[in-house]
Amino acid sequence: MTTEPLRIGTRDSILATWQARYVREILLENGWPAELHYIKTEGDRVLDTPLPLMGGKGVFTKALDDALLSGGIDLAVHSFKDIPTRMPDGLKVGAVSRREDVSDVFVSRESASGGAACRQKSGNNRPSFPDDPEYRGVVASSSNRRIGQWLARYPNFRVRDIRGNIQTRLRKVAESDWDGAIFAAAGLKRLGLQHHIAWKIDWMLPAPAQGAMAVMVRSEDERIKDAVLPVDDPDTSLCTGIERDVLHTLEGGCSAPVGAFAEIRGRKVHLKVNTVYPDGSGLIAFEMSEDREKAGDLGRRAADEALGRGADTLIRDLREGRNSPGAL
Repeated sequence: MTTEPLRIGTRDSILATWQARYVREILLENGWPAELHYIKTEGDRVLDTPLPLMGGKGVFTKALDDALLSGGIDLAVHSFKDIPTRMPDGLKVGAVSRREDVSDVFVSRESASGGAACRQKSGNNRPSFPDDPEYRGVVASSSNRRIGQWLARYPNFRVRDIRGNIQTRLRKVAESDWDGAIFAAAGLKRLGLQHHIAWKIDWMLPAPAQGAMAVMVRSEDERIKDAVLPVDDPDTSLCTGIERDVLHTLEGGCSAPVGAFAEIRGRKVHLKVNTVYPDGSGLIAFEMSEDREKAGDLGRRAADEALGRGADTLIRDLREGRNSPGAL
């Protein structure tokens, strides 16, 4: 072991910094000195373009990948859901952290303002529109997956794109005339901002690997791979690997409207999957289970099932720029 600090690459957002510091603390506890190196990504610089038009969430990882491959940093910390399933040659995921809450949540205009009443009602301030099928509202998100699932249930809603870090998006919601926006619970909770949650969207399937952090390392760097092992949680690694196999086999990319959630129930792994067009049409949803010892290919089998149910047409349409069935 060397006394030279390991260089941890991270974006400079508050959430990314929190995640990198979390990994740094584990490294320090295990005798590895480490320091943070901040790197700007295209996703941080360009905030006025929807993510799918920029090439998906890979825009948040490429600059760190390049720094890792060039030797400018020793490891990089990402939200696992932001990492493309096709990783650059020479890099691999060295560790996957224990998962936070995987849920998507609704932040209303009122809860985004963060008043005392919102703090008291955190997670229970459910708006009235779920019980009114004729309600016409406005919801914000930059995620095709979230918007597609939302519109499948609430087809009368209009959609607004929203970009920026968590604090920026909360401010935009508070200052808007929207009903609210969809956030990941994990980010809000890690930053102590859960009081902004109006209600948990318990029927919405998360993105593959949502709620987990991944440590990226060079494939041949055995020293760094050994250093990050204490970060790894085997159960989370198994479940997120299955979810990402779904996405990889579908060849959907990080911005594809694919929901997947695997969890361990006793001796079995239970997997839920859905795909949907961004306009809310063509929803495909199903569940599968397998013994844990045999679950290694569960994600690939689930993807094949989805393809057999019509997801191949959806993925092809999206790749060709069609956001609904039969669109020109």
